[in-house]
Amino acid sequence: MGKVLKVIEVLSESSKSYEDAIRNAVEDTGKSVRNIRSAYLNEQSVTIKDGKVDKFRVNVKITFEVDV
Repeated sequence: MGKVLKVIEVLSESSKSYEDAIRNAVEDTGKSVRNIRSAYLNEQSVTIKDGKVDKFRVNVKITFEVDV
């Protein structure tokens, strides 16, 4: 029997960078989801405060293997 994979969508943000926001998404998801196999950056945006970039936001699709 083949592997069963599931994809979830996770929103994350960072005040440092997009890369940090992606890392946060994967690491935070890993606290409750096992067997993460990959992450796909689906969308990115920023919030602005006082005319400057305040937060980097990402929407990440995370794929993990499901125990069957």
